[in-house]
Amino acid sequence: MPNARSLLAAALACLVLPLAAVPAHASTPITKKLSYTCPFPLIGLQKLDVEIKASFEVPSAPGGTFTTADLAVSVTVPDKSTRGLALVGAASIEGTASAGVTLTNGPLTLPLALPLTVAKTAVPSSGPFTTNASGSVPPVRLPNGGKTALTIGGFSTRLTPKKADGSFTGLGSFTSDCTLDAGQDPVLLSFDLGSSRDYGVTGATTLKTLGATAPLTGSFTGFSPAFDRARAEFKVFGFVPGTADLQFSPDGPQTGELAGDGFVAHAKLALTLPQVTLFGLPVADAGCRASAPIPVDLRTGAGFALATGGPVTGGYAIPALTGCGTFTAYLSSLFQSDGNTFAVTLAVR
Repeated sequence: MPNARSLLAAALACLVLPLAAVPAHASTPITKKLSYTCPFPLIGLQKLDVEIKASFEVPSAPGGTFTTADLAVSVTVPDKSTRGLALVGAASIEGTASAGVTLTNGPLTLPLALPLTVAKTAVPSSGPFTTNASGSVPPVRLPNGGKTALTIGGFSTRLTPKKADGSFTGLGSFTSDCTLDAGQDPVLLSFDLGSSRDYGVTGATTLKTLGATAPLTGSFTGFSPAFDRARAEFKVFGFVPGTADLQFSPDGPQTGELAGDGFVAHAKLALTLPQVTLFGLPVADAGCRASAPIPVDLRTGAGFALATGGPVTGGYAIPALTGCGTFTAYLSSLFQSDGNTFAVTLAVR
């Protein structure tokens, strides 16, 4: 017959979640939510939701250092576990965890056990509560070019519940191992190190509300697009001729990951409109621009090959315009929209 000790043991396993990491692109914050299952005496299998946050930096070439900062893990402890802790008089919980992480870098596979410290957390008499864990991850040198990934596995926790006076409960310290639930993406980060290719770009962007298409040229290096200035021709009310010069430029670090022989680039672009005309007359100041960066996932399509290139598409929304002068509000009503698209072809050069 399970006793209070075994129930608490089960409860404790709920407290810490695995984790640890190793980084991504320059100061890029990442949040990942995963669920784990822990076998608990008396209360059976319990699912735990974990949120992992960290910031990563990836070297630009093989031989560089992969670093992680601001690693934090939060776990919501379910009511059954809270009541189990209460049975042995626990007023607080604290401890450590070791997360199983695998780093792959080209032909290298490096298993890592990353330590976390579980902050002392008050235990309520009932209901769920949240524990927080943090840790520092040592820099890792990446010797090889090619696909590099950080994959999360299971974790082990060692937790100590204490009474209000700081003394140990009858349980002492408890160790529990938990496993990642199936059907989830365990990859925290994936990138191609030092083997990015430089492509030329041809194609077009379509502006939905204007019913206009602007031809595009430019370059695409790694996961970063750089489009040349383009011009869209349109008609307002079906008969008023207008033109808009469009300049899409990278805004901050551009990230992405490989997918088979293609990729998805998570681009963030600034849009400026250096010139807008109606009836051939300029109607926008030189500072006319989108009021916020434009995120767009640019995905390779059928027939694409990293060695040669191929089609890439993506949809995006244009936010309100700003800095356009007297006609800012009117021009914003013309351009602000979702459902806009990029459709380009990349060719290795």
